[in-house]
Amino acid sequence: MEEMVAAPMNGGSGLYSYTRNSALQRKAIEAAEELINKAIAEKLEINNFLSLKTFQLADLGCSVGPNTFLTVQNIVDAVELKYQSQGRLHSQQFLEFQVFFNDHMSNDFNQLFTSLPPERRYFAMGVPGSFHGRLFPKASLHFFHSSYAVQWLSRVPKEVVDKTSPAWNKGSIHYSKASDEVFRAYEAQYVKDMERFLIARAEEIVCGGLLALIFPGFPNEKHYSEAFMNRAVHLLGSCLVEMAKKGMISEEKVDSFNIPTFHASLQLVEAIVKRNGCFSIEMMKSLPQEKPNPKILSSTMRASSEGMIMQHFGYEILEELFDLFCKKCEELLSNFEPEIESSLFVLLKRKYDN
Repeated sequence: MEEMVAAPMNGGSGLYSYTRNSALQRKAIEAAEELINKAIAEKLEINNFLSLKTFQLADLGCSVGPNTFLTVQNIVDAVELKYQSQGRLHSQQFLEFQVFFNDHMSNDFNQLFTSLPPERRYFAMGVPGSFHGRLFPKASLHFFHSSYAVQWLSRVPKEVVDKTSPAWNKGSIHYSKASDEVFRAYEAQYVKDMERFLIARAEEIVCGGLLALIFPGFPNEKHYSEAFMNRAVHLLGSCLVEMAKKGMISEEKVDSFNIPTFHASLQLVEAIVKRNGCFSIEMMKSLPQEKPNPKILSSTMRASSEGMIMQHFGYEILEELFDLFCKKCEELLSNFEPEIESSLFVLLKRKYDN
């Protein structure tokens, strides 16, 4: 497998940490909570797990909390309720839960483990590594969850930083308002990464097990350039271009910097899942959310991209960059309705092998 890059969220619990600046992602998780409860109540085939003593689930791309703990507790509660409603759990019989928290090795696992809820009803374990490859033994997991993670690519597409390529992304940091060639390079990398992701999960999950994904994207009827998060990333890039014109950073530095995210449509995800063939699509929905205020959007972008920006440009530009970005966010958000369709929910079930 080719070399992968990691873009961890800001660790710790400081002013610009992911811990304190992930309200936007939390809103998406809350919007999907009832859908996950419904999925477990109606789609989880516990008759296949009658002799089960330990239910094993994983949160892929968990970051540092607290959102992952909210998600995991909701899944545990829903599974317990499912077993109890079917008379599978009695006073002398207890179903135990093993939860695997996964993220890149560079994730701040110390912050994650320090923040673990003290009254949790599950055994916690950290699993460092990229979810674009195998992480678990064959057929060992019953439920996978991933929120605001699968949009991160395993790497920046090679073509967009190649000056000799038609897809060279000069003067931009994303595909949002770039040429068709840049978009196609990003899309091809996303398809490749999602295919790897599904191949790995198909090996690791039991037949009848569920995979729930929440990720930023856009409805089928819209163009990718209209997607909320695409416009936000483009806006961040415009701030860097503006700073380059003022001589604060070099244009060459901007030309060689690209954010490795791709915000897919439901149509594209559906095509990838069907081509993989190992999962049935049980549910696909857009998740309307309240639009954030400019300060929250700016702090969220900073918590998720500061590490990459600092590594490429240095820490000296951070304050001015995000001050400028926050001001521009006001104009961006004024063009959206009170609710934005910025997140998608997809529920998959592992098919039975023939």
